[in-house]
Amino acid sequence: MKPFVYERARDAAQAVAALVADPDAVFLGGGTNLVDHMRLGVASPDRVVDVTRLPFDRIEQLADGRVCIGANVRNSELAAHRLIRTRYPMLSQALLAGASGQLRNMATTAGNLMQRTRCVYFQNVTTPCNKRQPGSGCSAIGGYTRYHAILGASEHCIAVHPSDMAVAMSALDARVVVLGPSGERRIPLVDFHRLPGDEPERDTVLRHGELITAVELPALPVAAHSLYRKVRDRRSFAFALVSVAAALDVRGGTIADVRIAFGGVAHKPWRATRAEEILRGTDATPEQFERAADTELAAARSQPGNAFKVKMLRNTLVAALQELAGAA
Repeated sequence: MKPFVYERARDAAQAVAALVADPDAVFLGGGTNLVDHMRLGVASPDRVVDVTRLPFDRIEQLADGRVCIGANVRNSELAAHRLIRTRYPMLSQALLAGASGQLRNMATTAGNLMQRTRCVYFQNVTTPCNKRQPGSGCSAIGGYTRYHAILGASEHCIAVHPSDMAVAMSALDARVVVLGPSGERRIPLVDFHRLPGDEPERDTVLRHGELITAVELPALPVAAHSLYRKVRDRRSFAFALVSVAAALDVRGGTIADVRIAFGGVAHKPWRATRAEEILRGTDATPEQFERAADTELAAARSQPGNAFKVKMLRNTLVAALQELAGAA
């Protein structure tokens, strides 16, 4: 591991200033991803600014019904919180589907959003990777692609985002609150992560020095009737082959509202807006669910090693919607 300077932030302003002053500095939260990458040589910062002691560790319901989740709230605490389990069950389920109990006790809300891909070529510094070294090429194309993208990929990168939590938050219309040298701003989570395009090294729209302080969830009635389904190679501590976060409000057999997002299939959590548009105001039938899935997946482009994902995702979405409709 390359030697680095360790610094513990006294407050948010000092943390932001520390990064602004050093282009090779990074924030440290739970460290469950960053420390691994430093050991592998994927990340080699000159300075590590520890933000875990900053006062962003609360889950609060605001006066207008929104829920504010502090950046340093641990994944295990967020999953177990009564407000989250009752109002946003898909989020609690997504968190419990991720990693292991020990890692959830360490991982933070902000750190989870900032996870980098688990692409085997990205994590192997001996192989070309445009995400790790722009312009070097993408070893995954023509290589091992079982876990790779079928939506939104480019000729420069076919990696996927690994977070389960972010998929649920995308479906819930969450907003990410960040503090930077120019002040505070709020970023819709659907816009927070990027598709690779010709700059796959840029995972998010954050500017250097911007610190995540919280995530806000809107008061979203449909979210109370939601679920998260994850398909993976083994029951625990495995990343998604495909996943679905879905919420459905059915009244008199008609779909009044719906929210859908996919995981394990794109460079970012994939909000299924085409499927949502088809479903709103229609009958909650298996035929409509299948039509919505087919419309959303019409743009899917698979690799030889992951063509199975298209059918797997279609079936997972239809099954999730049928379960929610049946419960309604």
